[in-house]
Amino acid sequence: MPSKTILVLSPHTDDGELGCGATMHRFIEEGYTIIHIAFSICKDSLSAEWVPDTLAIEAKKAAAVIGIQQDNLLLLDFPVRQFIENRQLILDELIRLQKQYKPVMVFIPSSTDIHQDHGVIYVEAVRAFKHCSIYGYEMPWNNYSFSGTTFIRINENNLQAKLKALEVYQSQQHRNYMQPDFIQSLAKVRGVQAGVLYAECFESIRIIQ
Repeated sequence: MPSKTILVLSPHTDDGELGCGATMHRFIEEGYTIIHIAFSICKDSLSAEWVPDTLAIEAKKAAAVIGIQQDNLLLLDFPVRQFIENRQLILDELIRLQKQYKPVMVFIPSSTDIHQDHGVIYVEAVRAFKHCSIYGYEMPWNNYSFSGTTFIRINENNLQAKLKALEVYQSQQHRNYMQPDFIQSLAKVRGVQAGVLYAECFESIRIIQ
C-alpha cells in the first residue's frame, strides 16, 4: 500500500504554515499523516519582550489548529542563520527522517528562496529524499522569482485553518507577510491561475508517481 505520510520541512517554526498551511489542512482531511519538522525555534530572533521558547509554544498551538497531532510536530533547535555551519548535522537528520517515515511527498522551501537557512534545507532535502515527490513552497518575500507549476486546490475551510494557525504566532504579527489580507490575496491569485476560488502554488522539484 502506498505511503500516506507527508513531511513538511520548515527551516523556522512558522515557515510550513506560511508556505503550505492550507494544503496541510486539506491533506489531513483526506486521511494523510502530516509530519511537520521545524529546524529552528529562533530563540535568537525574538525581541527581549518574549521568552526564548515562545515560538515553540506558538508552533504547538498552530499545529493543533491545522490538525497535526502533537507527536507529529518535531521541533529542533539549530541556531537561526547558522544552518550552513550545521549542514552535515541537518543532512543526517533528514536521512533519519527519510528512513523513519518513508514519505510519499515532501514540502520544502523552493530552489529560489534567498534566505540562507532555507537554502540549506532545500539543498540537503533534495539530496536526502531521492525516492519521493518533492514540492517547493512559495514565500514571495524570499523569492525574486518563483517557478510555480503545481497548484493544489484548497477550500474556504482550508484557508481559514491556515489563517487561524498564523494568528497564533503573536510574536510574529509585526511582519507584513503574516497579515490575513496578504495570505488571502495570494490564495485568490493562485486560485485564479488554477481556475478555482483558492489554491496554493508549488515548485515541482521531483515528481514520482
